[in-house]
Amino acid sequence: MSDLSEIVKAYDVRGTVPDQFDESVARALGTAFVEMLRESGDAADEIVIAHDMRETGPGLSDAFGRGVNAAGAAVVHIGLSSTDELYYASGALGLPGAMFTASHNPARYNGIKLCRSGARPVGQDSGLAIVRRRAEQLLGDLNAEADGPTRVMRRDLLTDYAAYLRSLVDLSGIRPLKVIVDAGNGMGGFTVPAVLGDQELPALPLQIVPLYFELDGSFPNHEANPLDPVNLVDLQEAIRAQGADIGVAFDGDADRCFIIDENGDAVSPSAITALVAARELAKFPGSTIIHNLITSAAVPEIITENGGKPVRSRVGHSFIKAEMARTNAVFGGEHSAHYYFRDFWFADTGMLAAMHVLAALGGQDRPLSELAAEYERYTASGEINSTVDDAAAKTAQVRAAFPDATFDDLDGLTATLPDGSWFNLRASNTEPLLRLNVEAPKPDRMAALRDEVLAIVRG
Repeated sequence: MSDLSEIVKAYDVRGTVPDQFDESVARALGTAFVEMLRESGDAADEIVIAHDMRETGPGLSDAFGRGVNAAGAAVVHIGLSSTDELYYASGALGLPGAMFTASHNPARYNGIKLCRSGARPVGQDSGLAIVRRRAEQLLGDLNAEADGPTRVMRRDLLTDYAAYLRSLVDLSGIRPLKVIVDAGNGMGGFTVPAVLGDQELPALPLQIVPLYFELDGSFPNHEANPLDPVNLVDLQEAIRAQGADIGVAFDGDADRCFIIDENGDAVSPSAITALVAARELAKFPGSTIIHNLITSAAVPEIITENGGKPVRSRVGHSFIKAEMARTNAVFGGEHSAHYYFRDFWFADTGMLAAMHVLAALGGQDRPLSELAAEYERYTASGEINSTVDDAAAKTAQVRAAFPDATFDDLDGLTATLPDGSWFNLRASNTEPLLRLNVEAPKPDRMAALRDEVLAIVRG
């Protein structure tokens, strides 16, 4: 039996090609995915498949399709796609899906994000562990099933995807905006012209200035990871040099977006969560909004002030999506710049979040820095990683050092102090790391609390 535990992660498949992840593995995973769906009672007569701009995407996705065919199911292949376009296809067509991407990982990686029909997530606890075990059996079986009849239908859904997003956020009546978009040579370079440009749909009052729109899975300009500040430098310089109103940076598969204001300063994903939450609550009064536990304390405050019901979640898309489905939440936001929408099958889409920000900015006359300031109330550290030998012991030491704090253990250790400052310390699931997030009313208080916790963790 082959061991796929190194590449089948908590939420997806991710590995280096071809030493960890090759076409034989992809084929086995295709068959295993169909078999898992059928065993759990889901229809699996057709599977929709897509891939991003990585060179290995076409070969791996076609091999997965052969595995799907071997299991007796047909393939609807939509070709080049962002991850949220694949979620659109899964929702609109009512089909399970497989997106071949490694998001922001380096060029030698590829992977698969799987979903059930309606873009419902597949993780370790919702079928991915079963897929792994069955694929391992297939790879170890010399008499594994032969390829079935080729049943592959090619479809182009890009215009349909763009039109659907435009139906959710109307940008036609906003003031003209100059928007610089850094696609990082990822799939934003493919989807932005369709959604925000005028490829097939009517033109919008947006001047889109493209930065690194050439699809290139080797990422020649910078990593397609907007959470790392070094990858925002080019966009920030372009905004200042060209006098743009706003900058938008996408990750490799364009399911995350990061917003930069007219001064070249980053807008916190927590502020974006609060801004979009306020817009969604104006459309759907009294609705539930999900936020993860490392978003700013301003997020639940603003949700409540706008008549909504904030619900706190663990970090991670499977937890957010599960909470959204359980509560029928209209929107959910994570501090990692993932944004989830009920109108988008509870799935995450960086493009739709960016459109909400453009609509909010273009619907009034102030610059983005002033608009965003309404949603930025506290000072945050950002996530700080520390390598530790014993995460549990370090966490216990930190807990003991703050006797006046109120603690909860929803996801790691969250401590709230009497002055309103708080921090969260949680262990990585895959590495010997502790991740620290700190927030306080003032910058000096945040810095002092951050340094106090880090001194214990790294002591």
